[in-house]
Parts: sequence; structure tokens; C-alpha cells
Amino acid sequence: MADSPRLGFIGTGNMGRHMARHLLEAGYRMTVHDARRPAAEPLEQAGASWAESPAELAEASDVVFTSLPGPPDVDSVALGDAGVLANLPDGGILVDLSTNSPTAIRKLAAAGAERGIVVLDAPVSGGVFGAETGRLAVMVGGDRAAFDRCKPMLDAIGDHVVYCGDSGAGSATKLVNNMISLSLNILLGEALALGVKAGVDLATLVDVVQSSSGATWKLGNNYPKFLFKGNFEPGFALDLGAKDLRLGTTLAKELGMPLDLANLVEQRFVEAQSRGWGKLHADVVVKLVEERTGVELRM
Repeated sequence: MADSPRLGFIGTGNMGRHMARHLLEAGYRMTVHDARRPAAEPLEQAGASWAESPAELAEASDVVFTSLPGPPDVDSVALGDAGVLANLPDGGILVDLSTNSPTAIRKLAAAGAERGIVVLDAPVSGGVFGAETGRLAVMVGGDRAAFDRCKPMLDAIGDHVVYCGDSGAGSATKLVNNMISLSLNILLGEALALGVKAGVDLATLVDVVQSSSGATWKLGNNYPKFLFKGNFEPGFALDLGAKDLRLGTTLAKELGMPLDLANLVEQRFVEAQSRGWGKLHADVVVKLVEERTGVELRM
């Protein structure tokens, strides 16, 4: 693919390393950078070049992808004279795969536009397993023409790539998705504990609910791997879940919207962080429900 865009990829952690690998396997030329070079070494061994800084990476790229924990991390590599926006060639594209704030991404897009750079927000959903297998939903906001140009690249990392609208729309879609998924932990925990305390076997409860109107992806897919086994190894860390909830409730405040349940769930995640559970899988928040009800949800 000698005539294809030169790609840069910043953030080769649990999610990023798999997405970057898929792009390499699709034949794209790639330069990589991470705060920890060992995290990028498997990609170097697979044919990627290493850049010592975001600026060096941007200079060698036409399209740069970022996969980072949150808005401050994205801003730190994108902005300033040593950042991606200042060093991408004119007409370049920055694609942020992180779960970001719509407000922050719109500021990045405005800063990019001043330099002739397009910024797309393209957060992903599907977790580490989805990143590894290429089965991710990719939610994209920003310039439609830039999306069309990047669509083949995004198809290499996800199997459901959707254009959501103008700048920030992808990020807003991701926050809505995660708000629903993370909030279900509290509702499902309480409902299942109620059924068990009322004398119903947990396996029977799950079987019936998953065959009825209460069925959810979390109950059928996440809990059998994590909560029901007492396995809270990431996966999707509770700290990241708390960050995503905070971004969602902050967006609601910016829009003047009251979100009663989401704010309550956010506080449960903060409480779980105070227990030292932040690096564990986000489903560990259900342990707070277990403590309150005296019911342990294991099978």
C-alpha cells in the first residue's frame, strides 16, 4: 500500500495495541508512540516505526490516531508547538479513538481547523476482547468527507463503523452508551440480590431474565466472565468507568439537564474507588450492592 496514507498511532496500551496491529495487518505504513516504549515494541517487531515524540510522529504521518485514557491525555499530545496539530502536514487528520468530552473534542477541532487539520472523534466500544478481534463499534463525529477518507482504516479496527454527525457527536454517543452500561450494574445488582434473597436460585434468575424482557448484554456476556466468577481483573477498569460517568454528568450540566440516576451511579463508582478498587473491572461496583444486601452473586 505504498500510495496509502501514512499512519501514526499514539497510545499502544490494552486497546490501542490491538487496533494499531489491525491497521498494520491491513497493510498501512505506521509510526507509533507511547509514554512507555515497551508497550509499542510488539508493533515495532511487526513493522511499525518508532517516534520519540508526538511531534516526530505527526511529521511522519498523514493521519494520526490517538487511543488514550481521557481528555487531558489527548490534549497533552495534540496541542502546543510540540503537539500533533502543529506538526501534521496541511490537510492531515487526527482521529481520536479515546472516550473524550464532546466539549473538549470540539475545542480540538477548532484548533485543528486553524492549521488546516481535521479532527474526528471516533470512540470505540467492545472492550479489550473487541479490540483484539476487530469486533468494535466505532462512533464517529466530525467532517463527513474526512470520515469517508478514514472509513477504510476504521473498518480495519471495527466491524460496526457509524457516522454519528458533527464534531462531538461520536463522543456524545459513546458517553450515552457507557452511561447505560455502567448504570445497569447498580440496577442488575439490586434486582438479582432481591431475587436471591427471596429464595430464587441465581442461575434460574439469569436464565429466565435473559429469555425475557429484562435481557441485557451485560447480564448475558459480562457477568458470566466477571461478577458471577468473582473475577475482577480488567477488562474495563472501574477508574475508566468513573471517568466516563463523570464526562457524561458534566455534559448534562453543560446542557442544563438533570440526570438523577446517572449522578447516583457516578457516586457509587466514586465510593468504589475510595475502597481501592479503581484498577479492577468495573463490574466490581456491584460488590457495594452485595454488602448492603448481604447477598453474594456468584455461580
